[in-house]
Amino acid sequence: MKILKASWVISCDENNTIIKDGAVAFDKKIIAVATEDFIKEKYPDSKIEDLGENSVLMPGLINSHIHLEFSSNTTTLKYGNFMSWLNSVITSREKLVKNATKELIKEKLEFIKRSGTTTIGAISSYSFDLEPCFNSDLNVVYFSEVIGSKPDMIDSLFDDFKERLKSAKEKKREGFFPSIAIHSPYSVHPFLIRESLKIAKDEKMAVSTHFLESPEEFDWLHKDEGGFVEFFKNFLGQEKAVTKPMEFLNQFEGVKPLSFTHCVEASKSDLEKIKDLDAVINHCPTSNRVLNNSRLKIQNLLDLDIPFAIGTDGLSSNNSLSMFDELRNALMIHTEQNVVAFAKLLILAATKNGAKALGLNKGILEKNADADLIAISLPDEVEDEEDLCLNIILHTKEVNKTVIGGNYV
Repeated sequence: MKILKASWVISCDENNTIIKDGAVAFDKKIIAVATEDFIKEKYPDSKIEDLGENSVLMPGLINSHIHLEFSSNTTTLKYGNFMSWLNSVITSREKLVKNATKELIKEKLEFIKRSGTTTIGAISSYSFDLEPCFNSDLNVVYFSEVIGSKPDMIDSLFDDFKERLKSAKEKKREGFFPSIAIHSPYSVHPFLIRESLKIAKDEKMAVSTHFLESPEEFDWLHKDEGGFVEFFKNFLGQEKAVTKPMEFLNQFEGVKPLSFTHCVEASKSDLEKIKDLDAVINHCPTSNRVLNNSRLKIQNLLDLDIPFAIGTDGLSSNNSLSMFDELRNALMIHTEQNVVAFAKLLILAATKNGAKALGLNKGILEKNADADLIAISLPDEVEDEEDLCLNIILHTKEVNKTVIGGNYV
């Protein structure tokens, strides 16, 4: 058993408990979370490691939606408009994927760990990131992605998806979870969705999908109009969307755990359906801003009691894979939210809600939860507990100590 003591312990439990001068006892699982005095009394013969002044102990951050296969991008892709970006992705895809070597992806994963993330939901289109993800210390929910809307290509696309999923399933280690991603309603044929989700249900795999990320997607799915018309006509010879938004959502009945990414153009009825599905919305604020898409309407989610998690998306639409960078950006763009109260919500989104999105027993410091923790140091004393979460988001770049599965990494 190990025990860490900090100036503050943030539990991220259902009561959002914060303990001043707290301690956490753990091995592979959390054993106890309480004040230092209580832990000393309960375990009088155990050594307690003091993390020092202005220290904070909290659950490891969970990046619920990340793409690693375009990690070589810095200035190649075109931003400011979704269709311009998408066309630049297609034009530069081969070069970017080729340059995203296993060594580069390993380097990015190490940075992710140093910056406080202990778990990722990695969306993989090609499986080029499989080996570095598997070899990482991080917990990885590895989403093999199915994509393709042309009817005459369905069989070969499904065979390719199943082969990639099989490769992920053959990898076995603690903390590596083969899962399934459906790319989006505009890019996946209903047959592929149905058959992929059947596998997910049968094998109890997590599922994630992009949903209504841009105005162009909204216009195409609802009216067969807008910026996607020329794109689908030129690249795929299609003149109509393969499915409508509600038809798409209805196919996910009975799928758990389930998350929908972006949802910035989702209607109230779409959101109500997502709530009925007991799903989580993955919010990627930097990606939405860089591509000049809408902001996620956070208040609508709060009003409907829909949990949201935080993802960085990939370096194809972000300049950082740090969750603390992402949390700072989220804090700044949602100007309608009170900054102190919203900081608390964001910490929960990046921990407890991320665990729900990925179906894991993580993101919380309470007895029997997985022992994934991070320790950070603030630059000065926080006098009011009310301000703690805000100061954590504002001031943290890297962490001092990371524990994954009870082990220091």
